[in-house]
Amino acid sequence: MPKTISITSIASLSPLGFEPQTIRQHYGNGKYFFSVKDIGAQMVPVGALSAEAAAKINQLRQSDQKYKSLDDSVLYAIAVSREAVKKAGWTSDDIFGINIGSSRGATALFEKHFQEYLENGKANVLTSPVTTLGNISSWVAHDLQSDGPEVSHSITCSTALHALLNGYAWLQSGLADKFLVGGSEAPLTPFTIAQMQAMKIYSKGTGDFPCLALDLEKKQNTLILGEGAAVCCLETGTPDNALATIAGIGYATELLEHNVSITAEAECFQKSMRMALGENSPDSIDAIVMHAPGTIKGDITEYKAIQKVFGENLPLLTTTKWKTGHTFGASGMLSVELALLMMELDTFIGVPFAKAQEQSRPIRKVLVNAVGFGGNAVSVVLEKVAK
Repeated sequence: MPKTISITSIASLSPLGFEPQTIRQHYGNGKYFFSVKDIGAQMVPVGALSAEAAAKINQLRQSDQKYKSLDDSVLYAIAVSREAVKKAGWTSDDIFGINIGSSRGATALFEKHFQEYLENGKANVLTSPVTTLGNISSWVAHDLQSDGPEVSHSITCSTALHALLNGYAWLQSGLADKFLVGGSEAPLTPFTIAQMQAMKIYSKGTGDFPCLALDLEKKQNTLILGEGAAVCCLETGTPDNALATIAGIGYATELLEHNVSITAEAECFQKSMRMALGENSPDSIDAIVMHAPGTIKGDITEYKAIQKVFGENLPLLTTTKWKTGHTFGASGMLSVELALLMMELDTFIGVPFAKAQEQSRPIRKVLVNAVGFGGNAVSVVLEKVAK
């Protein structure tokens, strides 16, 4: 029999803020949290950290001389990891693993140091150590003084949920009893924005809602990049402070026709959702937090995959992207945060401009989806712990 694996805490920072009460309030209102910033000599809509969250990061950067040379993506991960571990009640006596990934990693520092190299033909001595992808988990481990295994990876936009899968596997194996998992992303840089614009998927920032994630009738792509980080604490068993248990995990990868392609009915999502459901009846799923990045194809193909798996009686459907933007490798864990909040409040938190959906029963099981370039999908079923 598989072991029961619980989520005992979660922490995040994003355009919604850093303090839990502020984040809860912002999830529950019908507002988006975008601003227009000057990124690479152009004004673009972005999901930048809230003033509260940015102040927290600045304070962290100034607290240690070594931290002044680190990329924002690393500092974001350190900040939320401190908070999650404190919430879970882990102490210096606990041995736990860390798996925190990122789609882009230290992109701001990489762009900065590469520009310096182009200008003078030399690289700064810190260029390599501060731009490697393993930077994130290793610095979090340093900050927390942990003794367990450290893993960092990039699996594009499904990175955070892949970290959850990996932590889950470690706990099932018996090689660890606790794991800190999640994702961190600081992609608001000129080159990263330019990449999204080159694919013609970036929002022009027009209309009442700049990002129309889950609007299945939109005529243009409306992806907006956001920054942030989110991690959760996993533990074996069902401790008294358990927020939810992991009732199913699923993953799948599509055969690619193009580097960023996905099939018309998102076969990868169909496979990952069916795997995650396992013995759970489709009818038992009360809500789905979709990946839904705000692109025409990305949103509609995932919706069609959900129709294939769930038939005519669809669960309630929602997403975070219309509110925070797409935080790449961190986005899946922000979706987990929304799922946990809906279960805690027993309240569906929908998308204001999407097709109206009425909650007709308690929210006890929520499926969370994420997918990245390369068609690597992850689905996770979370179940509320009865108190």
